[in-house]
Amino acid sequence: MCSDQKNLHSLRKIVYPWTYPTLHKAKRWYVDFYILDPATNQMRRKKYMLARYKTAKARKEMAKQKILWIVDEVKNGWNPFVKARTTREFTKWETVLARYKEYLQAAGRKGLLKDKTVYDYQSRVKNFEQFLDETDTHLLYIYEFDRSLCVEFLDYLYFDKDVSAVTRNGYRTWLSTFSSWLIDKEYISKDSNPVADIKQMREEEKKREPLPKAALTAMREHLSSQNPHFLLACYIEYYVNIRPDEMRFLKIGYIDITNCIVTLPGKFAKNRKRQEVTVPKKVLKLMIDLGVFNSPSQYYIFGPDLRPSTEQVAVNRFRQEWAKMRNALSWPDTYQFYSLKDTGISENIDKYGLLTARDQARHADAATTNRYAKVKHTAHVELQDWDGDL
Repeated sequence: MCSDQKNLHSLRKIVYPWTYPTLHKAKRWYVDFYILDPATNQMRRKKYMLARYKTAKARKEMAKQKILWIVDEVKNGWNPFVKARTTREFTKWETVLARYKEYLQAAGRKGLLKDKTVYDYQSRVKNFEQFLDETDTHLLYIYEFDRSLCVEFLDYLYFDKDVSAVTRNGYRTWLSTFSSWLIDKEYISKDSNPVADIKQMREEEKKREPLPKAALTAMREHLSSQNPHFLLACYIEYYVNIRPDEMRFLKIGYIDITNCIVTLPGKFAKNRKRQEVTVPKKVLKLMIDLGVFNSPSQYYIFGPDLRPSTEQVAVNRFRQEWAKMRNALSWPDTYQFYSLKDTGISENIDKYGLLTARDQARHADAATTNRYAKVKHTAHVELQDWDGDL
């Protein structure tokens, strides 16, 4: 037995806190027990269904065998929530990430990586750490860096951060290089490469469609009764064109009710510039109806439960609420939360003209315009009475 296998064997002799397995004779028979999940440091239930055994006698006999097997395995250090197969897969996440950062710096100094590549990878690491923080994801061991986490990160970038398909694919490439480094250092096994089957996105592909008037009407009626605070988020996305990631930082004090203006501090705006845009009276009326302005001005407009709070809403909450509503309305997955912005901008152009829509969306317009003219982002008084299809 090699030293690594011996160390793993010793590690698996650790007996985590657990409860004795119990047979439940409900509509569906099953055996369950609780054991400490070291990744969360909380007790977690493991359940074994017995429905495939047709008679009560067979279920009782299998339950007895299953309970004896669980007890024997757990006493010998088995834990169903520990997926690692080598001791290095139990290395703390913080330790591995620190070593990776050191590797990037050393590779840059020795010319193994170009300075631009080092800077780019360091930036992607920082954004991955931000994703973990904003989604309240806590990694304890390196083996928890898996496919589902990588997919969630790429979705976070594409849907919540609204990056392009090109940028999303760039992050996918970085995840692949990071995974290769982990495999090379034997922190994860070659056959568990989390990025191997995650495909690149077609860069000309557009995964979302604008929403027709009938869909907007159905959404308004549904959310008015089921989730009016999420309806407010939809209004802000549609009428004010504020990105989901920016919306998390909106505070009540940023709203000037008298002049129908919201001020976006540069520190969280996408282009890092302080800007003012119009808030249509229809949006303000919904905010008043929901009692938003009854809370202190320093409160975030959207907290964990989408109501004003001292805490921010999670970065992926809007996407999660949208998915619930989309399922309830039987919409295609091409109807996305960001479709509201696309649709709102199109209507704004039709009703008020291209320049007004450009300023409301805080766009620099086309690349050519952005190259030759500095766009002045101003609030438009005429938008105060905008009452669109939503």
